[in-house]
Amino acid sequence: MSSGPESRQAERRARSSAARLYAVQALFQMEASGQSADRVQREFRDYRIATEYEGVVSPEADDALFQRLVDDAVTWQSRVDQATDRALVAKWPIDRIDPVLRALFRASGAELVAKGTPARVVITEYVRLAEAFFPDGREPRFVNAVLDHVARELRPDEFS
Repeated sequence: MSSGPESRQAERRARSSAARLYAVQALFQMEASGQSADRVQREFRDYRIATEYEGVVSPEADDALFQRLVDDAVTWQSRVDQATDRALVAKWPIDRIDPVLRALFRASGAELVAKGTPARVVITEYVRLAEAFFPDGREPRFVNAVLDHVARELRPDEFS
C-alpha cells in the first residue's frame, strides 16, 4: 500500500470513523451500566481500541476525537436531547427510543454542537453507523431524518 497523501487521508478517515463507533458504544455502556465517562473511556483504551481478541484486531481510533465525543456528549447532553426531541414525534421522546439510537444521537449531536466537522459529513458518518447497527431495519433512514432536522437547528448557516 502506498503511503502517499491519499493513503494517509484514508487512514485518518478510518480512525475518525472508528472513534465515532467507539463513542456510541461507550455512551451506550455508560447509560446501561451507570459508569462514569472516565471509567468507560479508560476501559475502551485498555481493552477495546486496537486490541486483539480471538485473533482479530479491533480498529485504531482517533483518540482525541473519541474522548471529545464522549466528553461533549456528557457536557451537552441536555441541549442535544432537547434538539433531538424536537426532531422526534411529539409522543415519542428520546427517552423512549432504542438505547443504541439514543447513544448515536448523543454522539452525533455532540459533534454537531462542536462545529468542527461539516454537518453533512456528521450526518453521513452516523447514518453509516446506524446501517452497521441495524442492517435490516428502517433505523438508518430514521437517523438520517432526525439528524438532518437536528443539524438544521444547530447549524442553520450550513443549510441556507
